[in-house]
Amino acid sequence: MARKNKFDYFEAYEKLSELAVRESELLLESFKSFTDSASLVSTLEDIHELEHQGDDINHSIFQNAAVDFMPPIDREDIVELAQALDNVLDNVEAVLQQVYMCDARVMPEDAVRFAKLVKKSCEALDKAMEDFRNFKKSKTFKQLIVDVNTYEEEGDALYLSAMRNLHTKEDVDVMHVLRWSRIYSRIEKCCDACEHAADVMNTILLKNL
Repeated sequence: MARKNKFDYFEAYEKLSELAVRESELLLESFKSFTDSASLVSTLEDIHELEHQGDDINHSIFQNAAVDFMPPIDREDIVELAQALDNVLDNVEAVLQQVYMCDARVMPEDAVRFAKLVKKSCEALDKAMEDFRNFKKSKTFKQLIVDVNTYEEEGDALYLSAMRNLHTKEDVDVMHVLRWSRIYSRIEKCCDACEHAADVMNTILLKNL
C-alpha cells in the first residue's frame, strides 16, 4: 500500500508568512491612497480573507501535529510557531480595523512610514521562513533572523518619534491625538509580532543543533 503524503509543515509556514506580506502590502496601499475611513471597507474585506486563509492553514498544522508519529520538530514548537505567525496576521488586520473603527480623518506621514516598516518586517520574516526548512545547514538563516529584529528596533524608534510628533505638532485636535495614539500602538505590535515569530524560529534552531 502506498504511503500517504507526509504533511509539509515548512511549506505551511511559508504560506503563512506569504499571507503576512500580502496583508502588509494591502495595509501600505490603503494608507498611501487614503481618503477617508469609509473607503477602507473593501480592503478590510480583502485583508480579512487573507487572515481567514491563515486560520485554515493553522487548522491543518494543528490537526497534523496532533497525529504525526514523527514530526520534523517538537510538537510544542510546531504549535508555537504557527500561533506566532497567526498573531502577525491578526495584528496587521487589526491595524486597518482600528483606523476604520476610530474613523480616522487624515493619514499622518508617520503612519505611512510605519506601514512601510511593517511591510519590510513581514518581508524579512518571509525571507527567513523560506530558509527555515534548511535551518540546520543554512549559512544565512541567523542573519535573516537578525534582520527581522533590526526592523523591530526601528519600529520602537519610529513609535517614539511618531508619538512625540502627535503630542507636540499634531495636538490641536484632541480626537486626532486619541485616535492615532491607539493606532500607532497597534501598528507597533505588528513589528513586535514579527520579531516574536523570528525569535521562535531562532529558539527552534538552538534546540535542534
